[in-house]
Amino acid sequence: MAQQDKTVHPEECEVRHKERSAEEQKTLVLRLNRIEGQIRGIRSMVEEGRYCVDILTQVSAAQAALNGFSKELLARHMKTCVKEDILSGKEETLDEVCGLIRRLLK
Repeated sequence: MAQQDKTVHPEECEVRHKERSAEEQKTLVLRLNRIEGQIRGIRSMVEEGRYCVDILTQVSAAQAALNGFSKELLARHMKTCVKEDILSGKEETLDEVCGLIRRLLK
């Protein structure tokens, strides 16, 4: 059986946009800034030759922060984009969200 080419070609990608309130954008960016700081801290720990367990503890915290960010963004997505699409009859959005949740739960 031939394997399908799953290469993503940029010219084939549809770029979609989401209008966010200034407050929502600020909240999301602040969370990302904190995560970015955690990642920089982990890099510093590696550069300083810190103990593996200490680094892994910080990696776990950064992963938890990213998971929290994802949960927040997913909830906002479902309450706005998904709700609007379903109300306008675009039920294929449910398939998109189900695929997204599968990827997030890997």
